[in-house]
Order: sequence, then C-alpha cells, then structure tokens
Amino acid sequence: MIRLRRSNERGRANHGWLDTRFTFSFAEYHDPAHVHYRALRVLNDDKIAAGGAFPMHPHRDMEIVTVMLAGSLEHRDSMGNGGVIRAGEIQKMSAGTGIYHSEANPSATEAAHLLQIWIIPDRHGYKPEYDQRSILGDRRGELVLIGSRDGREGSLLIHQDVDLYHGRFDPGDAARYALKPGRHAWIQVASGVLTVNGARLETGDGAAIEDEDQTAIEAVEAGEFLLFDLA
Repeated sequence: MIRLRRSNERGRANHGWLDTRFTFSFAEYHDPAHVHYRALRVLNDDKIAAGGAFPMHPHRDMEIVTVMLAGSLEHRDSMGNGGVIRAGEIQKMSAGTGIYHSEANPSATEAAHLLQIWIIPDRHGYKPEYDQRSILGDRRGELVLIGSRDGREGSLLIHQDVDLYHGRFDPGDAARYALKPGRHAWIQVASGVLTVNGARLETGDGAAIEDEDQTAIEAVEAGEFLLFDLA
C-alpha cells in the first residue's frame, strides 16, 4: 500500500526570510491526520533567504538531521560546535538532555535550501551529540545509507531503529528496495520526478509505504530523494 502526501497538501509558513513547508504538524500548523509517521516526527522543507537566521534556541530528546540541498548554513551550539554545512553535506544533532543552537545563512546573495528532519529517539536522556559529514559525494543512481542505528557503512548514528537513505538519480536510473515484514517506509522527493511502484511523485511529494514486498523506484526527471526505513 502506498499513501501519497502531495507537495501542495503540506502546511506552509512564509516569514520573508524563511519559506517553509511542513509534511507533518509543526509550530502553528496542525493536521491531525499528519502529526508524524512512525518515529519520523518532522520533515520540513526550508528555504532560508540570504542573511536569514534562526537565533539560538533549545531542543531536547530529539534526533535532528539536516540535509543540505543548496547553499550553506552556519551552525553554532552550546557544546562549542561551529561551522558551515554545505550542499551535499549532512548534519546530525542528538539533543538528548538538552542543547541550544543557532542556524544562519552566511551568504549575502544565495538562498539556502535544506530538509530538516526530526526523529523521535528510542529513549530519553541521551548525552547530546553532534556530527557533520560530507557523505553524499558523487554517487548517483543508487541508494546511499546516510543514517542508521549502528552507524554502519560510514552513516551518521541515529538513536532510533531507522535506516535513512539518500538517492541522486538521473532519468532512467532505478533501484529496488525490499522492506522486511513489519517495517514501514517513507519516501520524500527533494527535487525531480520519480515513480514508486508506478505512482508518480514530483518535487515536494512524499509517500508512506506499507505491506509492499518490493519498492521499485525509477527517476523520470533528475533529482534527489530520501528513503526512511522505519520500525
């Protein structure tokens, strides 16, 4: 079974410096039919104008993953971490017992585009952690593991039973993904056009996948997408 979440069905907020779309309920946007999917709590599609910034703010007991799609984002936090995340890089914070951080677009001319992901951890009270890597590289036409519970294959460690994959496909590129019994998947299209078991997904579309032995993914137009394998 595939349930589609079309891009134009998502929530939206435009603050001038931030234009964002919410797949799930967030801040003042509440949709009782789309509060979360399994442990996937937040999936925001953020565009931050040049010079725009989130001031220092707190988080607690949440796994926060940022996938940069275009531009750059400057990060500072209460653990002393600081640096710039660029397109093709991924960042993870385990907020755990509590963390403060800020995010700013350091460019004076270029907008930043990112997917902000929150995953509910398997328990409360982890020690706060930070990691940032350039692990997307130039690999195309395959599913690349970028986050997992055990950090295998060089992926970022996420404190939850989840495997997070990134795909950068050209037209005609295809992959098959087999879900184990009882597992669930969410696919989010960041750009381009895919078919997923024959269903057409365009930029901004998402899909929940359940009770499918095989998931066939094929690119119609070049782009990027994420696949979450969730308990």
